[in-house]
Amino acid sequence: MAAVYLKLNTEMSQMQGFGFPLMEYDCFSLRMSSPPHSFRGVFFFPTCPIQSPWLNLSKKPQTISRNFQFSIRLKYSSCSLDAIESNGTGLSPVRLQDGFQKTPCKLWNSNRPKGNRVPETSEKKKLWKGLDLDSKERLRRYSGMLRTCAAKGALREGKAIHGQVIKSGIDPDSHLWNSLVNVYAKCGSSKYASKVFGEIPDRDVVSWTALIAGFVAEGYGSGAVNLFSEMRKEGVGANEFTYATALKACSMCLDLEFGKQVHAEVIKVGDFSDLFVGSALVDLYAKGGEMVLAERVFLCMPEQNPVSWNALLNGFAQMGDAEKVLDLFCRMTGSEINFSKFTLSIVLKGCANSGNLRAGQMVHSLAVRIGCELDEFISCCLVDMYSKNGLAGDALKVFATIEDPDVVSWSAIITCLNQNGQSREAAEVFKRMRHSGVVPNQFTLASLVSAATDLGDLYYGESIHACVCKYGLEYDNTVCNALITMYMKTGSVQDGFQVFKLTTNRDLISWNALLSGFHDNETCDIGLRIFSQMLVEGFNPNMYTFISILRSCSSLADVGFGKQLHAQIVKNSLDGNDFVGTALVDMYAKSRFLEDAETIFNRLIKKDLFVWTVIVAGYALNGQGEKAMKCLIQMQRECVKPNEFTLASSLSGCSSIATLDSGRQLHSLAIKGGQSGDMFFASALVDMYAKCGCVEDAEVVFDGLVFRDTISWNTMICGYSQHGQGGKALKAFEVMLEEGTVPDEVTFIGVLSACSHMGLIEEGKKHFNSLSKIYGITPTIEHYACMVDILGSAGKFDEVESFIEEMKLTSNVMIWENVLGACKTHGNVEFGERAAMKLLELEPEIDSNYILLSNIYAAKGMWNDVTNVRALMSTRGVKKEPGCSWVEVNGQVHVFLSHDGSHPKIREIHLKLQDLHHKLMSFGYTPNTDHVLHHVSDREKQELLFYHSERLALAFALLSTSTRKTIRIFKNLRICGDCHDFMKSISELTNQELVVRDINCFHHFKNGSCSCHNFW
Repeated sequence: MAAVYLKLNTEMSQMQGFGFPLMEYDCFSLRMSSPPHSFRGVFFFPTCPIQSPWLNLSKKPQTISRNFQFSIRLKYSSCSLDAIESNGTGLSPVRLQDGFQKTPCKLWNSNRPKGNRVPETSEKKKLWKGLDLDSKERLRRYSGMLRTCAAKGALREGKAIHGQVIKSGIDPDSHLWNSLVNVYAKCGSSKYASKVFGEIPDRDVVSWTALIAGFVAEGYGSGAVNLFSEMRKEGVGANEFTYATALKACSMCLDLEFGKQVHAEVIKVGDFSDLFVGSALVDLYAKGGEMVLAERVFLCMPEQNPVSWNALLNGFAQMGDAEKVLDLFCRMTGSEINFSKFTLSIVLKGCANSGNLRAGQMVHSLAVRIGCELDEFISCCLVDMYSKNGLAGDALKVFATIEDPDVVSWSAIITCLNQNGQSREAAEVFKRMRHSGVVPNQFTLASLVSAATDLGDLYYGESIHACVCKYGLEYDNTVCNALITMYMKTGSVQDGFQVFKLTTNRDLISWNALLSGFHDNETCDIGLRIFSQMLVEGFNPNMYTFISILRSCSSLADVGFGKQLHAQIVKNSLDGNDFVGTALVDMYAKSRFLEDAETIFNRLIKKDLFVWTVIVAGYALNGQGEKAMKCLIQMQRECVKPNEFTLASSLSGCSSIATLDSGRQLHSLAIKGGQSGDMFFASALVDMYAKCGCVEDAEVVFDGLVFRDTISWNTMICGYSQHGQGGKALKAFEVMLEEGTVPDEVTFIGVLSACSHMGLIEEGKKHFNSLSKIYGITPTIEHYACMVDILGSAGKFDEVESFIEEMKLTSNVMIWENVLGACKTHGNVEFGERAAMKLLELEPEIDSNYILLSNIYAAKGMWNDVTNVRALMSTRGVKKEPGCSWVEVNGQVHVFLSHDGSHPKIREIHLKLQDLHHKLMSFGYTPNTDHVLHHVSDREKQELLFYHSERLALAFALLSTSTRKTIRIFKNLRICGDCHDFMKSISELTNQELVVRDINCFHHFKNGSCSCHNFW
């Protein structure tokens, strides 16, 4: 009958060891006897590359039924089968021996002789002479040739033999069936092995084992496990080879539970003593992290081979237990087992994972001694070991010994350099790699993208992205995740988001990389939405996800969402993780929930430098400088050395409570630790000295900076302004511009404040206008408030009113506070009343607004209105904040309230004040009772002035200080006019320099004058 069958190609290739030439076939039509029924439908070679149906098994195990495995079959009618199509598999055609001609189909068909046989030339007769044997001998010969193909991995030759079997019309026995399954399985074609397997009438353990082994060889562990299950369901008993293969499949997909079931069956049937089964069990438990079970199985084996030793070593190496790895290795070398270079690579991996450099160097010496140090595989392991121990130089020396490094070696050294902070060197090595002609793979490019991230070099990162596209790796997950991270951390958020959208197989790492770009104040709210979308899409957050999203909450100070995250963290059993705990401490501290931050901090088992820095910064941020300093001291007691960020945060705490001695100790600690040159620390140091009243020391530190950025300039300019040195502030601004430093919003707050203190109206206007016109900065409410202060301090209330209306500032608290202060200075009752009414409407709970209005009335003798304001305060439950001053003496801060008698030395303090008062009276000093805004007698007014908190602090400091050291007093309110005059007189009387910082500015009293020039 007519059948689509085989045509000999015009040439044949002789395959060594088979005893006869092998042929590749094209399809053409000819007549012949029908092939055996058992072969019909076995072959179907498509004309395009085939993807294995088992590819998804590793992602999601599924039960494989017989119908599913062998559903792709051919139905035949007049055609018996489709054979190998010419060039259909994408393989290049095989040349046939001389003497054969490739005849076109129409010529072959038209000239073919009658009958079912192809005309035979003399060569063909010779070809088939060896095959003219009886059926059993032919089956044996075919099976032997298929075994040879399987051993050599010769898939094409195996297919050719399969085709010859079909042509011969022979009925295969079980051995030939198994040989066919075996050749396809071992040649990496599990699809065809499955199709042949499906046609076997009686499948035995050998055929099942061959197919399972094929799946394992191709990496389809889950599929192999399911096949083993199917075999047992069909009642086929397993042998030791089947068990060993099934256990290897379990270790590939880390299916420990199924592996334990197989282990139980192995014990039941008595195959546990088999060496291969035992080694497979050790490997399974080692890869699954069950090292106790792995070692127990290993010790119970009747004998151990290098495979079982290596499996156990590899398990401990993965766990990072270098001590155990070395102990086992010593035991192995002491036995009769010969170790291989693979054994050395495992020991090196253990040394790398545990950071045991000394052991790694010993193994390196051993490799040199046995002469395998130049082996590329060992060299790569040595590069990795030195890399993870931070010795990039030694890793480079090892790499230099590799004669012809391949892509794995190049990738290893590039990764090594990148991980050791030598990103530029990694880029240089990549140049050499390209010049050598080696094509990078996804790991090479991912490491280079990471190097670009560490360098912060967006341009270089984009050039590597171009290489990624050039080599067709733009959809690789490892590369995509590295690119997303690079774009996010270099501020190119849109590009990172585009890469994320184009990533076809997003995983949790992809989402975490995307979240890493939304930590700053401008975009952190987007991070919360991305996190919610990630949950909707079914991804479970891990440690890195929570750390990232908690940072977004910290920037937002969104404690509500942060508490929801905290609940999720507890639910996911991550509350004991120190890294997540640190992120929680940071979130609660920045949200001003310090009690919660302290609770989590105290629960942490391991407190590293980072978490100490977070809690210190939290205290400093919330104005609890004393706790910040106590925390720093406790940190040092626990042998944790502070870094520049810890010290800078501690300096901020000193600045908030103006503890100069503590600040100076921190300065000394930084010098001792070599951190004083750090830009971040130096800026904090300038700020601390300025806020503690030592503007000269701040100036010295600032002048000593090698590099001055915008932040350090801002700190110095604002420091000058606060100390009433407006001229120096404006001069510093000019120098800043001359040096090419670009000012920002904070710079102009300092400049405008300087203009206000100096009464420079026109210059203030000029700088305000330059904000948007020259520097492209949109003025903030702080800049508008400075302009109101400049105009108000000069008494230009008409301009103030026009400015407020023009800029639409009528609903802002800061604006009206400056207006009210100016009205108090100039006694403008009408405008002051309007400003106060607006403030009482916007923030009725603030006491200073009532006090300022009351003082305006009192200064004008409007006592009824004073009474009404104070009654309104009482009705609304608003209490006046008491005047408070503090002074640091001998490293200890002493606090005083007005008319306070609680200090242990209050009697001596009062006596000292009386003595000072009598001396000043003899010099002509008279108390200015106009500053007492109470409707009482002059004598009572003098008594009220006499015990103000700053005077108590001054008397105590004079009592406690023997040298003429500058006395620095800090007050929470504005210093009154009479106390201001008193301080000037005392500085002249005692020849003592005094510094008083009130709520507005610093007052430097020296030789009877003040730095504010009576303008504050």
